Amino acid sequence: MSNASSPVERRAHPRRIAIAIDGPAASGKSSTAQWVAQKVGFRHVDSGALYRAATAARLRRGGSPEQWTAAEVLEAASIVTVVPRETSFAPLLGGVEVDDEIRGSDVTRCVSHVARMPEVRAWVDAQVRALAATHDVVVDGRDIGTTVLPGATCKVFLVADPWERARRRLVQRVGHRPSEDEIAEETDRIVRRDARDATQTAQAREAVLIDTTFLTQEEQVDRIVALVRAALHRREKEADVAVDEEHQGG
Repeated sequence: MSNASSPVERRAHPRRIAIAIDGPAASGKSSTAQWVAQKVGFRHVDSGALYRAATAARLRRGGSPEQWTAAEVLEAASIVTVVPRETSFAPLLGGVEVDDEIRGSDVTRCVSHVARMPEVRAWVDAQVRALAATHDVVVDGRDIGTTVLPGATCKVFLVADPWERARRRLVQRVGHRPSEDEIAEETDRIVRRDARDATQTAQAREAVLIDTTFLTQEEQVDRIVALVRAALHRREKEADVAVDEEHQGG
């Protein structure tokens, strides 16, 4: 499959289009959402990157993460801004793009703690909604379809076996085939994180569940793109019906 953008054909609508992709940690949401966004000509919003940016900003000020308060995190996050890229958005710290920093191990260790803070979640949700109000977007996270963008045009919930999620994460991280012991250790970490994040990870009632355990990423993307096209087709038909009814009423 080519990574080249192939915009979905649609009429101009006053309301922007949002595609919500939810699921637990390491279920492949972010990379899949990036690819889907490229295929349909939208921009990808990585909500996790916003939590990471806020965490990185707070880490710069030092102190024990266990003692952080939401107010402190939000004050530190005042230096976080978001700028559009060709097919995505980039969070900046003090006007500087810092992808390596926000993806680093220190941030990874602390981000779950920050993401559980209701005030920080509200801040991230507001950032995502603002982007979705002005751009056609594909957004991934844990509660996008239920809380952040409940009116999303298309909703998907990705799941996969914890062992497979651990294997994929290790392959991405170390660049080679991990050992059974390494996968077992990572699986344990993922299961524990699932338990911590359970209250934040919810499948929207109308979301399509896709088990990716035995799917390639290309197959995942193809399925979601097909769902997006179908949702947009339904939206076109509904718009046509509304126009017809308006004319008949006039």
